[in-house]
Amino acid sequence: MHLLKDENGNVIPHGEHHHHDGEHSHDCGSEHGCQSCGEKNCKDETVALLTYMLQHNEHHAAELDQMADNLLKLGMDDAAKQIKEGVADFQKGNMRLSLALTLVKEHIKEA
Repeated sequence: MHLLKDENGNVIPHGEHHHHDGEHSHDCGSEHGCQSCGEKNCKDETVALLTYMLQHNEHHAAELDQMADNLLKLGMDDAAKQIKEGVADFQKGNMRLSLALTLVKEHIKEA
């Protein structure tokens, strides 16, 4: 079975986003990948992981946007501009992840 774990090794319930400072890790719990878990479990885990990662990325985009606003207040317009442009890129990537998640869910319904 695939498990999502935080940086401390704690299992993260699927479909929920728990944010902790520091690195995050995602351990599938199997060295053989989805083939050893069964197709349905693999699909379910893919949906759970994509959902988690999308929410995680959206949260960080919001944090970065706030950081850019704070830098603007400090007169660091050039740094703020770079972060704002990075956030825009991040949001484009999130749109693609969201579309991929929708497509995965549609494929699962059709199966």
